[in-house]
Amino acid sequence: MRGSLPPAEPFTFQPHPEARDIRRELPRHRGKHRQRQKMIHSLFLINCSGDIFLEKHWKSVVSQSVCDYFFEAQEKAIDVENVPPVISTPHHYLISIYRDKIFFVSVIQTEVPPLFVIEFLHRVADTFQDYFGECSETAIKDNVVIVYELLEEMLDNGFPLATESNILKELIKPPTILRSVVNSITGSSNVGDTLPTGQLSNIPWRRAGVKYTNNEAYFDVIEEIDAIIDKSGSTVFAEIQGVIDSCIKLSGMPDLSLSFMNPRLLDDVSFHPCIRFKRWESERVLSFIPPDGNFRLISYRVSSQNLVAIPVYVKHMISFKENSSSGRFDVTIGPKQNMGKTVEGVVMTVHMPKAVLNMNLTATQGSYTFDPVTKVLTWDVGKITPQKLPNLKGIVNLQSGAPKPEENPSLNIQFKIQQLAISGLKVNRLDMYGEKYKPFKGVKYITKAGKFQVRT
Repeated sequence: MRGSLPPAEPFTFQPHPEARDIRRELPRHRGKHRQRQKMIHSLFLINCSGDIFLEKHWKSVVSQSVCDYFFEAQEKAIDVENVPPVISTPHHYLISIYRDKIFFVSVIQTEVPPLFVIEFLHRVADTFQDYFGECSETAIKDNVVIVYELLEEMLDNGFPLATESNILKELIKPPTILRSVVNSITGSSNVGDTLPTGQLSNIPWRRAGVKYTNNEAYFDVIEEIDAIIDKSGSTVFAEIQGVIDSCIKLSGMPDLSLSFMNPRLLDDVSFHPCIRFKRWESERVLSFIPPDGNFRLISYRVSSQNLVAIPVYVKHMISFKENSSSGRFDVTIGPKQNMGKTVEGVVMTVHMPKAVLNMNLTATQGSYTFDPVTKVLTWDVGKITPQKLPNLKGIVNLQSGAPKPEENPSLNIQFKIQQLAISGLKVNRLDMYGEKYKPFKGVKYITKAGKFQVRT
């Protein structure tokens, strides 16, 4: 059976469909000149308070003062997600991502494709998450030695080297309580003595000799809706960002084929290097030898607005009277196109105008809070039941003598729907070749709100 499928194609580090030719764009220098042209010179980890709690330099040390340009951009941004990912300074480029309340800020001295660097920074954050269970400031500080060992292996002379979790775990053992005690007594480290088995093969993402008592393959189809709804309820913009996260625990060297009911829905698909791209192009089937453990199989986008169903609607009436110190606030949230599934985890956040002093509201469901300093209203609705729609209404108190707010605030909605992929994407079947056992298979669907905004 194994011979009926084409062999796995060797892949290089492939960050994103829009950056496929990155390897060609990078300067192909050698020797001393290549050292001067390294891609990433330094990496700074910064918390929400603006403290640099970890820094890593490759070859030459870059002063922390370079981060002042980043702090200036951070002050100008209204929200942490609005900090520009690429900041140009007189002598450097700062390319950053924001993950789990941490800014990963890389320092670049030459022009490189930004997507390449951004993808690598996400790989670093994913590796920390995989090793320590969470990518937090506390976890990184508690495992600072392993963090430096990982960064040394993941980046060689400023260029990505080992970014696959399986290879890294053979090079550097993940921390455990027992291993930490042994290391402190013996003075040894977590660094392995042998070269990873997959490092020199054409399947570097999978280690050899994998064995499990229970063979399982789980796939999570997770979709986020980014949408802007105007005052009348019409859709101005709608897009679905989706991923398929996998947890594969299979013995041996299985060869998998995953097919979908409607694969033509997907746009801008980004693949894990294990996927045979030619098979996808010709048959729209995902054929691959999987890594061992957790990994992201694909990420995709559904951009056709006629294919994006909006699962909730919002009825709103927010008004401020001229020459008055009060206003009205009335918002109702209800389910729309949810295919019979329950909309849960609903949270509404509103940045009220600066003239608002406080709000006296009544919620028929859930609870609300208003911060008079930041002027942020948060309504935690919870689960929506169609029989009794949640409503929040009351009086808005304004500063006396203050002019009427020029525009009404926008409503930011968060929600989650279990066992539903809002795009309509469905997994058809999973076939396995090369091994004789029958694995347990499972698929889970989740839809949630990304940047979902309702204008009033």
